Amino acid sequence: MSQHANLTVNGQALWHDLVTTAAFGGTEKGGVCRLALTDEDRQVRAWFEQTCTALGCTVTYDSMGNQFARRPGTHDDLPPIMMGSHLDTQVTGGRFDGILGVLGGIAVLRALHDAGVTTKHALEVVNWTNEEGARFTPPMLASGVFGGAFTEEFAGSRADGAGITLRQELERGGFVGTEPCGQHPAAAYFELHIEQGPVLEAEDRTIGVVTGVQGMRWYEVVVRGRSAHAGTTPMPMRKDALLAAARMIEQVNAVAQAHAPEGLSTIGIITALPASSNVVPREVRFTVDLRNPSEPVLQTMEEDFLQRMQACALENDVQVTVTPTWNSPAVHFEPRCIASVKESTEELGYSMRDIVSGAGHDAVYVSRVVPTAMIFVPCLHGISHNEAESATPEDVTAGSNVLLNAVLKADHLF
Repeated sequence: MSQHANLTVNGQALWHDLVTTAAFGGTEKGGVCRLALTDEDRQVRAWFEQTCTALGCTVTYDSMGNQFARRPGTHDDLPPIMMGSHLDTQVTGGRFDGILGVLGGIAVLRALHDAGVTTKHALEVVNWTNEEGARFTPPMLASGVFGGAFTEEFAGSRADGAGITLRQELERGGFVGTEPCGQHPAAAYFELHIEQGPVLEAEDRTIGVVTGVQGMRWYEVVVRGRSAHAGTTPMPMRKDALLAAARMIEQVNAVAQAHAPEGLSTIGIITALPASSNVVPREVRFTVDLRNPSEPVLQTMEEDFLQRMQACALENDVQVTVTPTWNSPAVHFEPRCIASVKESTEELGYSMRDIVSGAGHDAVYVSRVVPTAMIFVPCLHGISHNEAESATPEDVTAGSNVLLNAVLKADHLF
């Protein structure tokens, strides 16, 4: 047990921070619209800097605009132990996704500050740029550069719907630091997050000890047929791209069903051309998201998916092209970091279970270069990426207490 085991976070102050930050980009329905590097994001970044500075931290940026709030340690030459997540949201996002990981980190710093406790390692809270991918795709861009998954040139060149690049917005906000992204040292990284799923709530568990993150692969499928008049073209003579796409979509679902219960498939976007009510569609584009905790099984799912798309195209006399757009391999977190979370949860007396994350997080890419683990707390009905996203003060405080104690254990381990 830690010598500071009696330390706890200030749950009221944490909840106040959650309410305060929800006002930056707050929506009428009680959610948050705070896309990466918008004016609303600049406001919450300024709040983050002011809040951490008041706790005795120094706040810096790296070249991708990632914010690091550093609280010195007694052995300040050691690489810091990091906590964090992101402050950007979806277009119709909630108050907790990502935000809790940053504010939970601040709650840890506040607890140590108020108790006058200094750790051996410096402690840092990180706000990663553009985790959501709602404005600049793909998601987790800046942590991806940090972990070596993307080049800085690629990330900086990503443009939003108006053609504005991430690099342009970093420069506009004054968020480009002198430290090259990826060269920031760290001894360990812990990320607190709402589960974004229903398992913890359904099982009445307070803490999810996250052992890893499932693999995810994204694709764009383009189906090409032939435009024709809806009133004059007999059914047997049509090359209907939308009809073929509908049958393909059924096959995408079949891929996941064939690998149940862990296999998942989702069609998120569909567009049809020429988009006229009396014209047989000549082209359809749709996105596919495949997921599985096992990388070999995910590979099998991909092969099955590609074969089914080609077979459907042949049967329906159309052409199909499948282009991979994103690949995030399955992740297994670092055993010592996982043990720190699990032992802390046991000592604090919270109910828990091991869990694999179904969603992607900055921890996925950070774990490539830094020993990493995550902590989940329940969210109402498992709803996330939604203005209705909700968690209780008791659960977010519990998660932050686990984070505090896990960091204190890591302070002696690393």
